Amino acid sequence: MKSIRALLRHLLSSRLTLSLLTCLLSVGLIQPTMANPIAADEVSVAPLLNGETIPDIQLFDSKGKSVSLKALSAQKPTVFFFYRGGWCPFCNNQLGQLKEIEPKLIELGYQLVGISPDSPAKLAEAAGERKLDYLLLSDANMDAARAFGLAFFTSEKTTQTYLSRMKLENPLFKTPEGDERLVLPVPAVYITDTQGLVHFQYVNPNFRVRPAPKLILTAAELARQQG
Repeated sequence: MKSIRALLRHLLSSRLTLSLLTCLLSVGLIQPTMANPIAADEVSVAPLLNGETIPDIQLFDSKGKSVSLKALSAQKPTVFFFYRGGWCPFCNNQLGQLKEIEPKLIELGYQLVGISPDSPAKLAEAAGERKLDYLLLSDANMDAARAFGLAFFTSEKTTQTYLSRMKLENPLFKTPEGDERLVLPVPAVYITDTQGLVHFQYVNPNFRVRPAPKLILTAAELARQQG
């Protein structure tokens, strides 16, 4: 089943008129306020694209304080990155790479914000161990991952493997078939302005591949020039 965002894109690409879209909304075939469904797998996600605006989602920082993504991005241009959790070696490598380029991002006027399913306590632990200065936010209920179109169900085998080997405490979600599965975000990077408008996005279903720090810096520089 396609997400609401994917359906709207299809309709618009088919040159349907605004009146027809309004009709579909009025009869309930499209629900714009509905949360995006969780994708069946990592290659089926429908991520937020360049030119779209980030959703206003409330998350929690490492101290358990509620943080609005909209209000946060309004403070200054932001580099948001979604990662799977502090248990993931590829994510830990990315956390370190971003730490190295954070001073240059700050010089460009950006703030760096990481989002993962980890609990606030896990975030605090990770920040302390790795001496991270940038903000980490907890998306345990996958609200942000779903709103950005990044959330997906892991397979039964992957769910059992991660729960047993990684000792994850993440909540499980029910699939349309009624099976309980682990839900993760496809790793992604978003660069936004103070209006919450996306100027750059990198989304890769292959969790082993993350964008090079130089690519993120170049994209940030270009986005600032556009702003």
